[in-house]
Amino acid sequence: MADQLRVTLVQEASDLDPETNRIRLAELVPEGSDLVVLPEAFARDFGSPGSDVAPYAEPLDGPFATALTQVAEQRGTTVVAGMFRTGEDPQRPLNTLVVRGAAEASYDKIHLYDSFGYRESDRLSAGGWSPVVVEVGGFQVGLMTCYDLRFPELARDLVLAGAEVLVVPAAWVAGERKVDHWLTLLRARAIENTVHVVGVGQPGPRYTGYSSAFSPLGDVLVQTGPHPGRVQAVLTREDLEAARRINPSLANRRR
Repeated sequence: MADQLRVTLVQEASDLDPETNRIRLAELVPEGSDLVVLPEAFARDFGSPGSDVAPYAEPLDGPFATALTQVAEQRGTTVVAGMFRTGEDPQRPLNTLVVRGAAEASYDKIHLYDSFGYRESDRLSAGGWSPVVVEVGGFQVGLMTCYDLRFPELARDLVLAGAEVLVVPAAWVAGERKVDHWLTLLRARAIENTVHVVGVGQPGPRYTGYSSAFSPLGDVLVQTGPHPGRVQAVLTREDLEAARRINPSLANRRR
């Protein structure tokens, strides 16, 4: 069982050109990390609100996932990044996280962003309730995407399935109170579940940025501002075990 997990948070904007984003992977994914997290929809940005993203959907063995696999293997790491995936409805693909490298998995976003005046469900299909936990570097990592963060029951189901780290790639749209909501919810998911939480967003001005890693007691381990950037956090099993001794809320829960 590993004692620590080195995680790199890559806060970079995705382009409207998928080829550009694939090429940039080699520049953005560093060596020396167990896990590298890129934002939601990194394979291709959403475009203007309500844009049709179906033409940019790819299968799990398509160009983006293939490029992600190659870069992860070259860097000796595991990478998480968002893409649009072809599904049953050709007009409404899935918003999918792809995990490639030393570990492999995928997660289809469950909660679509039909909020704050947006209608993500007009252009995308929701994934079924199937919480995904994958082992990375000896830690159990649960996957969530952006708006999923507002639904504590998903985080709790991931933790009950064994997650010790929650990873939340996002394209958290900027606006009044949005940075505060993002940071508050990341910290809340960490504290209430006594797990590490890593949130990685696209930068401003369209999105909020403020990619962050929180300890299981809610301490800020690293945090960016609104601008593009890359930071590394070290998540430790010691912090996880200490938090669960100090605050045994998972053990104390009643139904």
